[in-house]
Amino acid sequence: MSAPDVSGGTVRTADGHAPTTSGPVALVEAGFRALARLRRAPALHPQGLTCGGEVEVVDDGGGPWDVPWLDTPRRLDATVRLSRAGGLPRRLPDGLGLAVRVTDADGPDRTLDLLMTSSGRGRAGRHLPLPRADALRGPYSSLLPYRVAGRSRLLAAFPRRTRQAPVPGDPRSMAAALADGPLVYDLCAETGDRAWQRFAVLTVRTVLPVGQKDTLDFDIYRHSVRGFVPGGALAATRRAAYRGSRSGRNRA
Repeated sequence: MSAPDVSGGTVRTADGHAPTTSGPVALVEAGFRALARLRRAPALHPQGLTCGGEVEVVDDGGGPWDVPWLDTPRRLDATVRLSRAGGLPRRLPDGLGLAVRVTDADGPDRTLDLLMTSSGRGRAGRHLPLPRADALRGPYSSLLPYRVAGRSRLLAAFPRRTRQAPVPGDPRSMAAALADGPLVYDLCAETGDRAWQRFAVLTVRTVLPVGQKDTLDFDIYRHSVRGFVPGGALAATRRAAYRGSRSGRNRA
C-alpha cells in the first residue's frame, strides 16, 4: 500500500485524493481510504458475515432511560455484521466485531448504528479490545462511552452461551452456528456505579446474501438518535476513519 503524499504541505492519497481535514486527522483519513481501496472492503474488520435479526427493547426494572428509543418496549428490525479484524486462521484469537443497525429506532428513517468490539470484563478491560477465539466467550464493548440522556455510559453486548458454543469468529463458523439456531446478545449500558443495566436483547437469526464488497457502511456518527449519541472522545479521529474507509470502498 502506498503511503500518503504530504509534499507541498497538503496530504494526498496515492490516487491524488485530498482529505477533507488537515494534520494528523487527515493522515488517519488518508490511511483508512488507502487500506479500504486495497482490501475492497471496510478498512477494519474486512471479513464479516451480514445477518438479519431484531432488537427487542426491554424494561429491565431500572427505571426510565429518558431516551425516546429506549423508553418504549418493542421489537425493531436489525441488520447485523459479525466480523473478524485481522483474518488470522480461524482457531486463533482475533479481534471480533459486532455491528448492529437498528431500523427506525427513533421513528421512520431514523436508524441507529452500534459498533462493539470483543473486550475484557473488568473496569479497565472493558475499554480495551481483546482478541478472542470463541465468539460467544465474552463481552463486546463500545470501548468509548456514549452520552445517554446527557450521562456518560459505556455500552456492551453479552452473548448468551448456546448449544452452538464454542463458535470460532470466522464467517464460515458463524454461518454454521446460525444454521443451528439464533445467536442472542444482551445489550447493556453502564450505570453510575459501573454495573451493567440491560436495555435490549439482540437476536441474530439468518445470514443475508451480502458480499464483503457490498457490506453496509456502519457509522455511529451518521446514524445516532436523540439522547443516545457517541461521546466526544477521539470523535474527530473516528469520524475521519469512517470517512476514509467509506471513500476508499466507493473508489475501489
